[in-house]
Amino acid sequence: GTNEYDLLVVGGGSGGLACAKEAAQFGKKVAVLDYVEPSPQGTKWGLGGTCVNVGCIPKKLMHQAALLGSALKDAQHYGWNITQPVNHTWSVMAQAVQNYVKSLNWGHRVQLQDKKVKYFNMKGSFSDTHTIRGLTKAGKETVVTAENIVIATGGRPKYPEHIAGALEYGITSDDLFWLKESPGKTYDKIKNDVSLECAGFLTGIGLDTTVMMRSIPLRGFDQQMASLVTEHMESYGTKFLKRCSPTKVEKLENNRLQVTWKNTDLGTEETDSFDTVMWAVGRAPDTETLNLKAVGVKTNSETGKIIVDASEATSIPHIYAVGDITEGRPELTPTAIAAGKLLARRLFGQSSELMDYENVPTTVFTPLEYGCVGLSEEAAVQCYGSDNIEVYHAYYKPLEFTVAERDATQCYIKMVCLREGEQRVLGLHFIGPNAGEVIQGFALGIKCGATYPQLMKTIGIHPTCAEEVTKLHITKRSGLDATVTGC
Repeated sequence: GTNEYDLLVVGGGSGGLACAKEAAQFGKKVAVLDYVEPSPQGTKWGLGGTCVNVGCIPKKLMHQAALLGSALKDAQHYGWNITQPVNHTWSVMAQAVQNYVKSLNWGHRVQLQDKKVKYFNMKGSFSDTHTIRGLTKAGKETVVTAENIVIATGGRPKYPEHIAGALEYGITSDDLFWLKESPGKTYDKIKNDVSLECAGFLTGIGLDTTVMMRSIPLRGFDQQMASLVTEHMESYGTKFLKRCSPTKVEKLENNRLQVTWKNTDLGTEETDSFDTVMWAVGRAPDTETLNLKAVGVKTNSETGKIIVDASEATSIPHIYAVGDITEGRPELTPTAIAAGKLLARRLFGQSSELMDYENVPTTVFTPLEYGCVGLSEEAAVQCYGSDNIEVYHAYYKPLEFTVAERDATQCYIKMVCLREGEQRVLGLHFIGPNAGEVIQGFALGIKCGATYPQLMKTIGIHPTCAEEVTKLHITKRSGLDATVTGC
């Protein structure tokens, strides 16, 4: 028989919603099926996906709360009389952030309704290649058929289930942003940028925060820059336990959580007690209930992510996937949105434009922000060889830091270029205030093939941090251990 919808999107996050709304613009019959499985601690939220509910939006707002705390300290140097002591109230911040997120949830529902996109608050699984079986929280079943199906269910945080007590007593970022009361003294086991960002704003609002790091910080990013970020965080007050691995979490009689870990360097076993234990050990694609294998959608057996081609198509021609759930794609909201829109245009708008995943800028919102676009130094060496790249760099001091006498020893810019010819810029890395705003501007130039001489001819806006990018000095690197694979 005839399929009910032209397009069915499974997953109501950034990529899925963008694809659905764009398809509706072409007059197609579109539906979105979305369901939030509560976290192991029972946290749940509304329509909008990771970014809106437990990612970019609440993270940036809480990062801003921490920056305001630093600004209060600076303000005294600029003549403002600040009554001491200055205290932060978690519940006030959390309520404001959560209310804003709820307004975004409602906004997404209204937008779908305005564009005549049908919204099903259901958990979906494939019955066949054109059919999704949806189940409500109450167990009511609805069967939906569509000519084209887009999978955009994203990922969820992993738990280190091999550690005794981890699942029972720990939380993840899915829970942190929805806590009603302060997490207090917090233990944070990190593996990615989100975990460092959380540790940064927790420290910034005055909480005792300890980060445990088994190996390197910010895996996949430029490691010189990552080291500068963590050095600043240490000077900022975050405690780091390096080359340590947790072994168990136990609940004490006073309801605090005792964490036991092994120190690899010293060969010792150590313990400490915390109010909150947070796991940030990576994310897993949310595919478990989709029944992908039964309908022939291929996934990477190691990562669990869906394998797609350049047009976002899976191994089944009319089934597509976008966003964090896809293999080899950046786990970034803007790329998911762009990919979703372009997919809808190819399906229904006679477009042939593919998503370009090269030179996508991003920023880590740690206390001293780190923004980058293009290749890390390690990746550039891996791709072109150490003899074929040149690195331009500079330490600088933001003008805002001078009167306040703030430490600027980690404010740093690095430009990785091809050595020969026009010296095309392969990667730009910036640590300092408003790093995202700075990198966003330069990302266009690098996307267009900017060269080192061109950037040196660019007149900077004085006096800004971004201006420093246009007057970098030269240095040569040697003995770099390139650990990143792929170009």
